[in-house]
Amino acid sequence: MSGTTVHDGGFVSKYLFLFSVSLIASAAHAQDAQQQRQDAGDAAVAEILARQGEPAPAPAPTPTPVPAARHDRAATATDDAPTITVTANGLSTSIENTGQPVTLIDRQEIDAVQGADIARVLERVPSVSLTRNGPLGSYTGVSVRGADADQLLVLIDGVRVADPSSPAGGFDFGTLLASNISRIDFLRGSNSTIWGADAMGGVVDITTRATPGLGASVEYGARNTLTTQASAGIKGDGYSIGLGGAAIRSDGFSAAADGTEPDGLRQWGVGGTAHVDLTPQIEAFANGRYSHAHLDIDGFPPPNYVLADTDETQTTKQYSGALGLAYYGMDLTLRGAWSFADTARDNFDPATGPAPTFTGDGHSDMVSLRGEYRLIGGLTLAFGGEHERTSYQTSYDAHAATSITGGYLQAGWVLGNLAAHAGARVDDHERFGSKVSLGGDISYGLGHGWRLRTSYGEGFKPPTLYQLYSDYGNQQLRPETSTSVDFGIEHGTRGEGTHFALTAFRRDSSQLITFVSCFGVTGGICTNRPFGTYDNTDRARAHGIELEAGTQLAPGLRLAGYYTHLTAQDRGTGLDLARRPRDMATVHADYTAPFGVTLGGQLRLVGPSYDKAGEVDRLAGYTLADITASVPLTHDIDLFGRVENIFDESYQTAAGYGSPGRGAFIGVRGRM
Repeated sequence: MSGTTVHDGGFVSKYLFLFSVSLIASAAHAQDAQQQRQDAGDAAVAEILARQGEPAPAPAPTPTPVPAARHDRAATATDDAPTITVTANGLSTSIENTGQPVTLIDRQEIDAVQGADIARVLERVPSVSLTRNGPLGSYTGVSVRGADADQLLVLIDGVRVADPSSPAGGFDFGTLLASNISRIDFLRGSNSTIWGADAMGGVVDITTRATPGLGASVEYGARNTLTTQASAGIKGDGYSIGLGGAAIRSDGFSAAADGTEPDGLRQWGVGGTAHVDLTPQIEAFANGRYSHAHLDIDGFPPPNYVLADTDETQTTKQYSGALGLAYYGMDLTLRGAWSFADTARDNFDPATGPAPTFTGDGHSDMVSLRGEYRLIGGLTLAFGGEHERTSYQTSYDAHAATSITGGYLQAGWVLGNLAAHAGARVDDHERFGSKVSLGGDISYGLGHGWRLRTSYGEGFKPPTLYQLYSDYGNQQLRPETSTSVDFGIEHGTRGEGTHFALTAFRRDSSQLITFVSCFGVTGGICTNRPFGTYDNTDRARAHGIELEAGTQLAPGLRLAGYYTHLTAQDRGTGLDLARRPRDMATVHADYTAPFGVTLGGQLRLVGPSYDKAGEVDRLAGYTLADITASVPLTHDIDLFGRVENIFDESYQTAAGYGSPGRGAFIGVRGRM
């Protein structure tokens, strides 16, 4: 380990010192959003009084409402709606009008982080921890607030992209390149009320690049890594069309920490979006994405059956898309779509011949309708429903499929400084029957840019097809469930002026599905399952605090940081859950000189954790430091570069798997 390794005691004192810098700041920002809510409330009161036949005070002038469909287009196509979230209620809403904890990361911040590794971007979201099985492109799991990685609902351009053929049915972030992303909308907490199944830990909606104009970049660096990206888009009166793509080639390093043979990656992907106004009130939209990855992996060869260098490879193909219509009237917004997603994997081992050692294909189709009816003033009624059918097949398991249908209703009220929502949802699963999910949130402006927020949410996740029907399956499984609650105080807006947020949270999960060994057991649940099976065995609780702070130290110089203290435990044993560090922090500073040169630095601190349940195989804490720079060559062309892990820290996020050492990268990007 490098001399910069953070140990248990030093970690806490180090983050406290770093964050004290960004906490000493004045509170005077973000009055515009609060004033808009006050104006909306005045208009509501005026309308109520008028309908009662009483004299109504003249409301303050309010901006012309923007249709939800138009908000969606702004947020997903032109990146000019940085404070609009869709994860909170399913349609576009201002982040100040929800009590739920949401983090928005825009294209400018993604470009500032640099590189194709989406993990380095997600480290700027509070309560997010990541595990990776080796080099870039290897399986990458994202845990939020101590939830399992497969309990995070992932959307790409609004489409659910989980892999139904994987054992736990989650999404592998190793198949996604940050180079082709323009926006990340990340909700932390259970929200099956709006999103239905799988939204137990949170919801993340990722938007691919499709902005107007032309843009391209090329980057080369450590481990013979070459990354390219290009995008093109046009926007006119009543339409917008965009296309983007990215590719990476890297020699990598050994996935096995004790190995010596590099494991490389060849990956590329393309995506496109289109919006066309058929009438002044009706919009047609479509999007599509395709990704292809070829990854070298390490395995567990005989006779020792421990992780070691092998010649195994994995090919992953993903495609997804959506087609739909949006309607905007004076009081009603509707958005209906058909969407689909497919993930196919093939594993090969030259030692056993040319035939694949494993194949798997998971597919989903969904028909959905979301809407919002504006009653009077700040009163709204959001509603929606979906029908989803998922299927899977592997080289060892026959084709199996299931479906789920659900609908929700949510009332919202914005009056003066108050914004509140309360809703309920009913889902009917083909196999498990009905499930009711409740949720609500409140945001209250205190004045001078401060607001209080709180939210309550419930989540559930049905057993995956693999957990039900594979050789290890158990058809008596029940869905996992969760309830989450958080309370927070916030000042300002993330990334602007002075920003501060402190949030306390707790999530309780039950009926969690785990793998049960049947070694030496022949009866009961292990009947005809000699190697083991799945069962609802566990309960868990995760609670902690999130601290966010940012301030403009000087013209062009901004300092920001995020810290999480998390306790995630098995409620049966009282022991920590696997791969959940108790302390995580990211601090970054960015400086833009008057002549256009930008400099940046990021420090990521992660405390120790355990690799396996039962507090087995301790993973040491670590510190990673990156520096970045960008120099304008012309008005439209920048030269940029960075050094990752500048202290060459040796660390592991999954026991036995290697992680990248120091690496330098340089590139050029242009736009017009």
